[in-house]
Formats: sequence, C-alpha cells, structure tokens
Amino acid sequence: MKSGDVIFIGGGIVGLSAAFRFANRYPHKKIILLEKEKDICLHQTGRNSGVIHSGIYYKPGSLKAITCRTGRLQLEAFCEEHGVKFERCGKVIVAIDDSQVGRLTNIYERGRDNGIACRLIDRTELLEHEPHVAGIKAIFVPETGIVDYVGMCRVLVQQLLNRGHEIVFDAMVTGVKESEQDVTVTSTIGDFSAPVVVNCAGLHSDRLVRSSGQVPQAMIVPFRGEYFELKPEAEHYCKHLIYPVPDPSFPFLGVHFTRMVLGGVECGPNAVLAFAREGYKKTDLNVADLMETLGYSGFRKLAGKHMKMGLQEMMRSASKSLFVRSLQQLIPEIKAGDIVPAPAGIRAQAVAPDGALVDDFSFTESKRVLHVVNAPSPAATASLAIGDHIIQKLEPHLG
Repeated sequence: MKSGDVIFIGGGIVGLSAAFRFANRYPHKKIILLEKEKDICLHQTGRNSGVIHSGIYYKPGSLKAITCRTGRLQLEAFCEEHGVKFERCGKVIVAIDDSQVGRLTNIYERGRDNGIACRLIDRTELLEHEPHVAGIKAIFVPETGIVDYVGMCRVLVQQLLNRGHEIVFDAMVTGVKESEQDVTVTSTIGDFSAPVVVNCAGLHSDRLVRSSGQVPQAMIVPFRGEYFELKPEAEHYCKHLIYPVPDPSFPFLGVHFTRMVLGGVECGPNAVLAFAREGYKKTDLNVADLMETLGYSGFRKLAGKHMKMGLQEMMRSASKSLFVRSLQQLIPEIKAGDIVPAPAGIRAQAVAPDGALVDDFSFTESKRVLHVVNAPSPAATASLAIGDHIIQKLEPHLG
C-alpha cells in the first residue's frame, strides 16, 4: 500500500490547483493525486469554453463571489509567470429589448456590489464593441477574459512532479475508509493511505461521499451543454464574448458566443439532462446513472419546476434551426450554414432533495476527509482561491 501525507482525488483543475496550493504551503509533505483516466482534464476542465469570469452574476458575499474575484487575479498572475496563454478581452451582456432592461440593471448593480469594473452602455457604444449584435443596451465587463485551462493544468502537473509529488493515472477510486489514525483509499490499481484525503472527483463527488460512510446533502445531476462553433469565415461576427440577459427563473445563462484563446468562436450551450454522468453524446446512455437521476426526488422536483424551459431546451437540442434562432436573437446575421457541431460538456450540478440547485461551492467534511461536493462555474476561474480555501479547511487536521 502506497502512503503519503495527503491524497487528492481527481485530476481536474480544482484537484490540481488544491494540490499545488498544498505543495506551496507544506513543501515537505508528500502528495499523491489519483486520477481515474489516462490523462488529466478529460472531463469538465478539458471541455470548458475557457472563460475567465469576472464574478458579476454571483450573490455578494457568497463563496463564489469572493473566490471568483480573488481567483481571477491569482489565475492571471499564474499564467503570466508560467507562460500560459490568456487574454483579458472583455464581454458584453446584452438586453435585446425593453423587457430585459430591468434585469440588466439588476445585474449591473450586483456587479457593482461585487466590486466588478463594469458599466452600462447604450447601443452606439455596444456596436463599437460588437458591430453585429442586436440590442438596445448592455453591460460592458472589461475584466472578463479567456484562457487555456488545460495548458494551465499541464503546468500545475509539472510543478507537482518537479517537487517530487506523485500523480497516479488509471486509478479509479472505489472506496474511502476513515479510521482514527488515517484514511485508506481503495482503487482499481491498489490501495493508498494518508492522514487526510480531499475528494475533488467532480461528476462523481457525491458517490465518494457515500463510499466514505457519509450521507450526501445533495446529488450530482449531469446536464449536457451542447455547443456549435462558427466556421472560420463567420468568426468576424463575434469579436469578444457576447452574453444574453439571463432568465432569473432558469438556472443557466442562456446561449452565448465565446471567442476562445486558442482560436475559434463557440456558440452555446443548449442545456439538457445527460443520460450518463459522462454522456457527452446524445446517444450515450448509462442505465444505472439515468435510473439514479430519475429516481431522485430532488431531480423530479427540479424537473417539475422547470418543465416548460426543459422542453424548450430538448426541442432546441433536436433542431439546429431552433438553435440558430436562439443565436439570431443576439446576432441576426447568423445562418445555419455558419455553424458546425462542437464537443459537448457535462455540468456536474448538485441538486438538493427539495429540488433546489446548490448555488454555491459546497463541502462535506469529517475529521480526515474533505469532499468538494459542488464546484460549478466559476470553479475554473476560482480554482487557485478554492485551493487556498481547501487548505484552510485541512490545516486543523494536519500534524
């Protein structure tokens, strides 16, 4: 059995960032990081559109708001130091008619409360930023950026390896057993032990909570984000990032345009229930995953509350013309021939038993095990700050 001073489970950006922060804080302690795949970032991190969020949407004082602001600055500094490509390009949040202006103003006020450098702009200035966009008013957020998150994670891996820490691939964790002295982590390639363990397993985080003998306060429900991308000859329609005014009754931000730092412009997402926790294709089905979701009272309550919107998302998933129609609300010149399918992603969304979405980063902890149960967007932006938060939680349990 291999042993270390701390085990991190999960090779996405949250697990790697937390391990990196731990290595900085405790340079003489040995880290073992377990990843079930053959490489890092094959799930949420590697399918991220690469936005560096400003934090404009989040409830003031929430952990999301605090870590997004701090984490963005830490991320930019890290990328500058290590040569990871990023750009502070800015974005516009667009009201397409008078009915959306009130909601737009509310977002602007929340952004100001969060200390975001943003301003309301009229149509004339909007067209200076995005000449092809429809809209009567917008918020310009110059702090928003784009970055190569996978490139950042590869630097984190190298930093850990250079300091003598161990990253183990093909190690799917099957159990976490805590004793008075330490924690034993069982995996498909053997057992590992350490005084403390951090679960950053993303899509499977709640299952590891259960395997450790604790009762999850929420269950992960997988939502597939379906994307298209603009053909090269249509990329001129979008210069930066273009977002709609979100519907406060629906938990997602709506279809938007994202220029990516390594090239290309992504359009989406269309958000639908995935029939597998790693169901990136429409045809992907894991019967056990699906039955677990459908059998969960929290999901059924969530689905009942958002039935109309959910059906609209499903229809748009089945119809490219409906998807294009949504894009045209922001950029009327877009045509069906301007877009091609792009890889989908899965959002690991924690849903409470009452059907409420867990809206902030969420943790479950015992004496020796810390579970990162919910880490949705802006977790990538905030990853280094979340890492600091995790280390603070671990400190009382370290010798």
